[in-house]
Amino acid sequence: MARAPFELAGVRVAPGSRTQIDVPVAKLYTHAPLYIPVEVVHGRQSGPVLLVCGGIHGDEINGVEIVRRLLRSRQLQGVRGTLIAAPIVNVFGFVQHTRYLPDRRDLNRCFPGSEMGSLGGRVAALFREQIVDHATHIIDLHTGAIHRTNLPQIRAQLSPGSETERMANAFGAPVILNAELREGSLRHYAQNRGIPVLTYEAGEALRFDEWAITPGVRGVLRVMRRLGMLTGEHRRRQPPAAELANGSSWARAPIDGILRPQVRLGARVAKGELLGKVADPFGNDEGEVTSMADGIVIGMSRLPLANEGEALFHIARFDAIEEAESAIEDFHSSLEPPPADALY
Repeated sequence: MARAPFELAGVRVAPGSRTQIDVPVAKLYTHAPLYIPVEVVHGRQSGPVLLVCGGIHGDEINGVEIVRRLLRSRQLQGVRGTLIAAPIVNVFGFVQHTRYLPDRRDLNRCFPGSEMGSLGGRVAALFREQIVDHATHIIDLHTGAIHRTNLPQIRAQLSPGSETERMANAFGAPVILNAELREGSLRHYAQNRGIPVLTYEAGEALRFDEWAITPGVRGVLRVMRRLGMLTGEHRRRQPPAAELANGSSWARAPIDGILRPQVRLGARVAKGELLGKVADPFGNDEGEVTSMADGIVIGMSRLPLANEGEALFHIARFDAIEEAESAIEDFHSSLEPPPADALY
């Protein structure tokens, strides 16, 4: 029996084909229409419906490139199930190089949204109804906020033996955070509906970070293989085992001033260790930023200018710090980024 076509936003995609769909979202002041671009790859054989989306925050462009390279992968030939790829969800913010929508709302705090609500609520409702509600599994691609960078990591609500845990382990990021759900986020909405969802965090806003993009593409393909959407063995060796963090916290600026970091992203640090110094332009007043626990630096500020109380270094804590350090070292040593136009 032939598989039925897949329908999204009023467009029918035949089995064994792929179609680009422009989902109408709004109009600009000029009356020009604005669309959320989506590509659907509908396999001939049944299987999961995986949504891979980027750009919910408009300035987080690593996810946009991850989706582009994913769609060019030869491994999608003969895919089982259906891939929904949405590289740019917040098209308003993407065009304006900003995290937010024009009304200054964070789209990832607006789900499930409302057709009669704010602009954020309306965009969230449209994305939910037209795209999200079709998915059985989700991978949501993010980066650090502006002037902050993140070590590649998975954030998910984990429970032993769950589909979400299996997806997180398959992805191959060096660090997994068992993160609480944030009200209004896509992950909160999807998880509460029983849809397994991963958030991939890596790199910096408004920058292409190859060390974040390449693992992102490979990670999505590994998850697709884990879900049975891809056949055959991947020719690359398996990624190092990820380490599960049992908590995390931010080290903050003790005074206003200019930051001089003393550690790098991914470094192992001890409780009380110096992470950086903040001083005024003359160096008359200087404060030290120290680690509050043994752990790994999984995020840090890129901007040298710091206000008192500002979050500067994100430290993840692990039960077995040596294993976590080893996992990150193995991750970096195994990362050999292909050319930007490689087909994976």
